[in-house]
Amino acid sequence: MASRGTVKASANFNASADAEVLQKAMKGLGTDEDAILQLLTARSNAQRQEIKAAYKTLFGKDLVDDLKGELGGKFETLIVALMTPPLTYDVTCLRNAIKGAGTDEKVLVEILSSRTAQQVKDIVAAYRQEYDDDLEEDVCGDTSGHFKRLLVILLQANRQTGIQEGNIEADAQALFKAGEEKYGTDEQSFVTILGNRSAQHLRKVFDAYMKMSGYEMEESIQRETSGGLKDLLLAVVKCARSVPAYFAETLYYAMKGAGTDDNTLIRVMVSRSEVDLLDIRAEFRKMFACSLHSMIKGDTGGDYRKALLLLCGGDDA
Repeated sequence: MASRGTVKASANFNASADAEVLQKAMKGLGTDEDAILQLLTARSNAQRQEIKAAYKTLFGKDLVDDLKGELGGKFETLIVALMTPPLTYDVTCLRNAIKGAGTDEKVLVEILSSRTAQQVKDIVAAYRQEYDDDLEEDVCGDTSGHFKRLLVILLQANRQTGIQEGNIEADAQALFKAGEEKYGTDEQSFVTILGNRSAQHLRKVFDAYMKMSGYEMEESIQRETSGGLKDLLLAVVKCARSVPAYFAETLYYAMKGAGTDDNTLIRVMVSRSEVDLLDIRAEFRKMFACSLHSMIKGDTGGDYRKALLLLCGGDDA
C-alpha cells in the first residue's frame, strides 16, 4: 500500500553529509534552527535514525542530546519526537500518560483506538522490553470500570476480521437494547461489541443501528455514557468509520478555542506524518471551514510553526 504520508524518504540521501549540516547548525554562537527543521522534516524517520548513527560516528556525541541542548520549548519537543522511532514514540507516550501525575486518558484513548492490531501487539512487546513492565497491568492499575475493560480488550489486539453477515442485526439489536431502549445503560454490550468486531463489520452495524433507533451510534454514546468511557467509545466508533477523519477532528479540537493542546498537536502530526496525513488533510478540509495548514498557521508561531507546516506539507485552501 502506498503511504499516504506527507513526509517521504529523501531520494539522494547521505547520512554523514546530513550529520555535518546539523553539527554546523549547532556549532558556535547561536543555533541555525531553520537549517535543522528544514533538514529533519525532509527525511523519513528511518533516515533520521541513520543520521543519528552517523552523527555519533563522526562526532562521538548523541545527536538528540545535542539538539535538546540547543533548542527549547515546543519546538524542541517536536524535533525530539521526529527523532524518535515510531514504535518507541508510541510506547514513550503511553508510559508518560500512565506514569505522569494523574493519568492522561486522552493519550491512552487516542493510541489504543487508532493503531492496527499488529501495531498494538508491537507496542505491548516493546513496552515490556523497554520498562520491564506489563502495559496491561499498568493500564489496569491506573483506570477502572468499563473504561478499563475496553482498554484491556483493545490491548488484546484480537479484533475479528471481515464482516459477519449473520451478526450485523444481532449486534445492532444488542446495542439498541443496551442503550436507547434501557433505563440506565448496559455498558458491557457496548464494550464487548465495539472492542471485538472489525471496522468493516462495525460500519454495517452502525447503519443497522441507525435504521433501528433513528440515531447515529455517536449520538447514543454521547447521551448514554460519560467520562473516559464516553471518550473511548466515541474514539473507537470514529476510528471504525475512518481513522483519518478521527485524527482530523482530534487536530481541530487541539487548536480550536482558547489555548492550543500542543502535546496532542505534536503527537498527531509526528505519528501520522508518514502514515496518512494526506488523508487527514483531505478529511479536515471536508469537515471544517478551513484547511489544516491555515489552522496551524493561525494557531502557532516561530520555528515550531515552520516545522509543523513543513510536516503538513501543503495547503488545501
